[in-house]
Amino acid sequence: MFRYGILSTSHFAVTRMIPAIQAGRDTTVLAIASRDGRRASDTARALGVARAYDSYQALLDDPDIDAVYNPLPNHLHVPWSEQAAAAGKHVLCEKPIALDAAQARRLIAAREQNRVLICEAAMVRVQPRWLAVRDLLRHKTIGELRAFVGTFGYRLGSHDNVRYDPAMGGGVLLDTGFYPVTMSRFCFNDEPVAVMARADRDPDRGVDRLTSAILEFAQGHAIFTTGMETFPVQRAQLIGTGGYIEMLNPWNPPGNSPSEIVVNTSPNLEQPTTQNLGFDPVDQYTVLAERFARAAETGGPGPIPLEDSIKNMAVLDALRRSAASGRAEPVG
Repeated sequence: MFRYGILSTSHFAVTRMIPAIQAGRDTTVLAIASRDGRRASDTARALGVARAYDSYQALLDDPDIDAVYNPLPNHLHVPWSEQAAAAGKHVLCEKPIALDAAQARRLIAAREQNRVLICEAAMVRVQPRWLAVRDLLRHKTIGELRAFVGTFGYRLGSHDNVRYDPAMGGGVLLDTGFYPVTMSRFCFNDEPVAVMARADRDPDRGVDRLTSAILEFAQGHAIFTTGMETFPVQRAQLIGTGGYIEMLNPWNPPGNSPSEIVVNTSPNLEQPTTQNLGFDPVDQYTVLAERFARAAETGGPGPIPLEDSIKNMAVLDALRRSAASGRAEPVG
């Protein structure tokens, strides 16, 4: 049994990731830590977690923990992932893996020096539906991919949320903007050469609350809009020379209900011929936790290579530069 320790009692960890790990065939959550010891104990008791710690370091000192899941605010991803690696723990770190590409590169040294696996928790990269989309693209089902169009919007209920804190790496681009960036790279199987972004910023905090962007690939474009003060929406459309693919809830599909991909290859604009490809319910977080555990135990590559996560950060860096400069910016 592969044993995870959880750094913090964050809402996402408690409601999504811990249950997903516990549902794995060979994964479990052995311990949880919080700076509030009572909160750690109460959370552990409620979720059936055996051990609770009143500091993150105390959890890292537990010799029975195989890996740490790091869902801390963005500015703490690299520092606590480095400390976990130094303690000999494998690290599954929430996205984005760092505040920028330069900071992310520090994790290469941490991985090599401590001989551990460090991986970004980009669960969409292992979701069966997206793997099927990539296979459809490889088989030219919609011809050559020319455009990737994505949206991810939601409405935050409070300005007290860490996403409104610039010192913590707040803003919507590093939050849900992450998904169309990583998945457009995944689908084009390439890196964008240049990007253009526009951002609407919170007048008090300065973080981006609405960001739209174009990523220029050699083969085509990726276009997306993300917002954290919008009506909730998730869509993805992939447009090729011989058809298109549409996905509802592409980033966070419900884990307890079926999902589908809609494929249209009719050349007649007014008379689409669609094929609905269905998928059984699956928790993409469980898939990620299991695949990460197998890689850590066997010494194999992680489900999302750290080098790929650094390339993704480089694109996000370029998008932020573009939003600030008002110009197209090169990637890298």
